[in-house]
Amino acid sequence: MGSNLFAFIVVLGVLIFFHELGHFLVARFFGVGVEKFSLGFGPRLIGKTVGRTDYRLSLIPLGGYVKMVGEEPDTEIDPALVPISFTHKNVYQRFAIVAAGPLFNLLLAVLIFFVVFMTTGISVLRPVVGEVDKASPAEGAGLRPKDVIVTIGGAAVESWEEMSERIKATGGQTFEIGFEREGQLRTVRITPELKTTQNLFGEDIERYLIGVRPLGDWLPRQLTFSESLTLSVTRTWEITELTVLSVIKLIQGKLPAETLGGPIKIAKMAGAQAREGLTALLVFIAVISINLAILNFLPIPVLDGGHLMFFTIEIVTRRPVSIKVREIAQQIGIFLLISLMIFVIFNDIANP
Repeated sequence: MGSNLFAFIVVLGVLIFFHELGHFLVARFFGVGVEKFSLGFGPRLIGKTVGRTDYRLSLIPLGGYVKMVGEEPDTEIDPALVPISFTHKNVYQRFAIVAAGPLFNLLLAVLIFFVVFMTTGISVLRPVVGEVDKASPAEGAGLRPKDVIVTIGGAAVESWEEMSERIKATGGQTFEIGFEREGQLRTVRITPELKTTQNLFGEDIERYLIGVRPLGDWLPRQLTFSESLTLSVTRTWEITELTVLSVIKLIQGKLPAETLGGPIKIAKMAGAQAREGLTALLVFIAVISINLAILNFLPIPVLDGGHLMFFTIEIVTRRPVSIKVREIAQQIGIFLLISLMIFVIFNDIANP
């Protein structure tokens, strides 16, 4: 339990630091004064004041915040502070400052994946046939277990994923498949069949398949700087896309609400990943960082996405949303956020 809690605090601390660092750096870039940069809420434990900013570590490690000069639009401000006031910056600058938090969480994911790929490389599933389905196009073409697929439609393939993508791209048309068997290169023509399978969300989808399964032969591969950078951006995008799709499926009721996890579940997972090793923990932090970014982009008042929604309305209407409307929206947002927290904590307890 102690290791889970420690891992949870480490994960949360890294995520919060990068999130608030995004707000802080962009605020300072646009000349906004920052009064506090806090990791945690509540009473100040330790810290140091540099210039105007009090950098502090606070008692409750369940969040963090950056307090900017003139952050509240309904409070009076010393005329001398107007040039460094957040509220008095133009709407595009305020938009950028608020958006920087979740964007830095996405940047953190890219950085983590880059470090992991540069130091450990990746494991590639070789295109080696393990099983051939009965009465499948592959069986009809004469493919056998341990055949190594080398070309699809004349194009070389180096991984099972690449092979699958090329088969998908044929659109059901007959193509030539080259393979190696007992040291000899052979080719056959094969026509994939349209089969109904299930995706990650348990939904039925149609795919073109030839009826082979991998042997499970993994090959380690080191990556260059450019390959690591490209793959880290790609992997972050793929997880972001999957996360957004998951949120949509939850709203549509196509994904069980029981899949939502709160702090207890995150603590358990963080502890488990920490015991697996540093690489596993880093990847876990990257995935959670992406999830945190998507959560903060949701148009819920009190979250960054809520502020961005108000700024978007201000850009379109050319006038800020009234204080009264903001107050009502924030009360609704707080209610929704508290309800969500209660629900995910209940999920954590009900599904240990």
